[in-house]
Amino acid sequence: MVGANRWHRAGGGHDTVTERSAPPTPREPVELEIVLDDAAPRDLAPEIFRQRLVIEGTCRRAVTADDVSRYLKDLSTVCGMRTLIEPVTHRSEKYGWAGWIHWETSGAHLYAWDHPLFFSVDVYTCKAFDAPEAVHFTRVFFDAPEIIARTF
Repeated sequence: MVGANRWHRAGGGHDTVTERSAPPTPREPVELEIVLDDAAPRDLAPEIFRQRLVIEGTCRRAVTADDVSRYLKDLSTVCGMRTLIEPVTHRSEKYGWAGWIHWETSGAHLYAWDHPLFFSVDVYTCKAFDAPEAVHFTRVFFDAPEIIARTF
């Protein structure tokens, strides 16, 4: 991208950034909206269904590569998604395992820290799924003593 970004505080708790090819001036109109609070942003594609779910929790042991693969494969079944590729996994020596699975209707990411024993799952789909069932499955799969979830 050529140009500069300039942050503005808009009404309703929204932060916005304007992207331009020339240096910004304070009075130019906002071109890109970024919502940083619980207010709903404008829907730019109302004809496309989107569902998101973030699940975070603590676990009793470190997550392994096999855990990441099995979890993402099984989550696909729980959510009724058609898998396009096998899960992709990677280990960071500093943090722990991560993985991603591609579904015909989007996908899911899993990030698992070794210290502290913590995981975070991001699910993004263009097909409806049962979010409480996905959260329940995740709690049981990881034997999570604590779990929280947010849909949006």
